Amino acid sequence: MRQFFTFIFVFLYGLASFDALASGLPDLGDAGADDFSLAQERQLGEEIMREVRRDPAWLDDPLVEEYINRLGQRLVAASAEPGRAFEFFVVKDPMLNAFALPGGYIGVHTGLILAAQSESELAGVLGHEIGHVTQHHIAQMVGKQKQMTMMMLASLLAAVAAGGSRASEAAIMAGAAGTSQAQLGYSRDFEREADRIGLQTLEAAGFDVRGMAGFFERLQRASRLYENNAPVYLRTHPLTTERISDMENRVMNMPYRQVLDSPDFSYVRVRLRVQSLPAAEAVQAFAGLVAGSPNDTVLRYGLALAQLRFGRLEDAKHIFDDLRRTAKPSPFIAILSGEMAMARRDTDAAINAFSAACKAFPESMSAAYALADAQITGGRAQDAERNVRRALASRSSDMRLWGLLARANGALGKHTAQHRAQAEVYALQGDYRATVEQLELARRSKDGDFYELSAVEARLHEIRARMDEGKRSGQRKSER
Repeated sequence: MRQFFTFIFVFLYGLASFDALASGLPDLGDAGADDFSLAQERQLGEEIMREVRRDPAWLDDPLVEEYINRLGQRLVAASAEPGRAFEFFVVKDPMLNAFALPGGYIGVHTGLILAAQSESELAGVLGHEIGHVTQHHIAQMVGKQKQMTMMMLASLLAAVAAGGSRASEAAIMAGAAGTSQAQLGYSRDFEREADRIGLQTLEAAGFDVRGMAGFFERLQRASRLYENNAPVYLRTHPLTTERISDMENRVMNMPYRQVLDSPDFSYVRVRLRVQSLPAAEAVQAFAGLVAGSPNDTVLRYGLALAQLRFGRLEDAKHIFDDLRRTAKPSPFIAILSGEMAMARRDTDAAINAFSAACKAFPESMSAAYALADAQITGGRAQDAERNVRRALASRSSDMRLWGLLARANGALGKHTAQHRAQAEVYALQGDYRATVEQLELARRSKDGDFYELSAVEARLHEIRARMDEGKRSGQRKSER
């Protein structure tokens, strides 16, 4: 987890011209703020995200990820660039932080989600980060900080070589120490502009604009307690009294709007709180909370989730059965029903529960993933394969779907298809050597038909060409 955090720390402090980046990244030549195209930015972001998805700090929780993307896309739809592609993800880290990567990828730490006291506060932070993207601040930083790239690159390569050890963190931080002297995160002008755009987006999306100003003001007050160890968000996004005053003045001229939090905001926070505590401690904590508020649906959800995680299946079932009778329909409740059945190893009941969740919430990929997993576990891999292939038709870059397809084909004894699907998982993670290995295994398997083997050959040629181009790009850069 810390390896990922320090990677982002360096990225934000040393963001620069990427013409000297590692051979796996796109060759941007001497791209500056004016000619760093959206396509190049997206390509670079995709390469970085391949590394992110391989890191243990990436939160692999479809329900939480689904929520943060739903919230983020609501803001994007109201932004200056509603048609631009954005992807939101969550990082397991208690520190207060959020950040924008090239190409519209926006990460949020679990600590920041838990620190937000309202959904409008969380939306305010996302709106601010969206503002950095739509105003092309990253591209402008690329054009201005060319001289830092080699220092950043050296630290990152040392970290990769060290393989996540303490030595890797030391290497990263050494690079950060040098680059941070010249570039302290976003400039104050960028911050003020992102504030302005963020407030406009927040209002247009129907949130309470006071949430953004209030959250930043609370962060500023809290920073005084940190002394030299302020939250990363304050170090990469310089927060000044002038910024706070400017936001408050803008808010005063906007119409008052009282906005209630969505139930999912509370469910997500409770889910993250349960995950952040040791299992026994989570049970104890939520048992105490439920005792004080016995009719609170979200707290009872948290207690049932904590008991399930601790292995108290009967206690969890007792709480959940009562919860299900009184709670309003929610994918969090529907999916927990199937998770309870899976914990009891009643796969038929789990499949029925997840199928019902898919029908009730057809847009929920969380329910689709859970259903496929239950079908594979319950001996219905053929159903899983059919459903996953249908979903992949419109979500070809969904790593979870490719992983489920690999498992389903493995259970069916379709080894060519299994290795081909697993190859796509590795490709999305940026591990091209493992991708080639899986495609070679697919090619040597004897159960694929002509069309499938032809597709394997074509993909193998494509990946090898990409690897060769990466090597040539690296050689060109080393010669400059």
